[in-house]
Amino acid sequence: MPEGDTVYQAAARLASALTDRVLTTGELRHPRLSTVDLKGRTVLGPRTVGKHLFLRFDRDLSLHSHLGLDGTWQVQPRGARWRRPAHQARAVFTTDEHQAVGFLLHEMALVPTAEESRLVAHLGPDLLDPAWDDAHAAEALARLTAEPGREIGLALLDQRVMAGIGNVFKAEICHLLGVSPWTPVSDVDSERAVQLSRDLLERNKMTPDRCTTGDPRRDRRLWVYGRTRSGCLRCGSRVVAGTQGSGVRERVAYFCPKCQPGPTG
Repeated sequence: MPEGDTVYQAAARLASALTDRVLTTGELRHPRLSTVDLKGRTVLGPRTVGKHLFLRFDRDLSLHSHLGLDGTWQVQPRGARWRRPAHQARAVFTTDEHQAVGFLLHEMALVPTAEESRLVAHLGPDLLDPAWDDAHAAEALARLTAEPGREIGLALLDQRVMAGIGNVFKAEICHLLGVSPWTPVSDVDSERAVQLSRDLLERNKMTPDRCTTGDPRRDRRLWVYGRTRSGCLRCGSRVVAGTQGSGVRERVAYFCPKCQPGPTG
């Protein structure tokens, strides 16, 4: 599932293949952008903000995209067979040596590079911002505690609080905090929640196999997420999968009732 670490890794792959290269193909297969041809543009490099990715070109132009729940960027040698169906391709870029194809991308837009921030101004501090400091942490803490009665699971998923957390990290952060996802923010160590959020994404930003436990062995990488059959990695108790949120924001919430006391939805 794409979260901040996934987007960061995608940007790293794009940077390696495209930065300072001239595009020999620059197709955007999107209704609003289908007439745009980026062939001949020089790629200056990517920028990520939470789950958002900007790919910058010369002459003050940036492509904004969001991976959503199913988007991905695949980078391969030029001419290699795509690993996803062609009808899912939304962006196709090639250079003399590589190809980068964005499949099922969301929220695509071309904007002047100087206006990138306008598209992400609503977001909270980016947990993978290379300039992260005490001021970022303080702002994240203030946003997290602004609604004390809000469920911690929902607050963590809110990109306006902190940018980059998705459902996997939400479940794991709640487990490490020792609270159920439905626990009010006021009953949570919010300062530790911010620190854990930053630390877990930073630790996983260049690791394809996401790990929150410190144990990279298969089936031991996560404490509770997806472990309804295998049980809580800490205590072995049954992991419960409930639902949290409503409508399009409804998500599965994994938790261990023994390790994570509190409301259960």
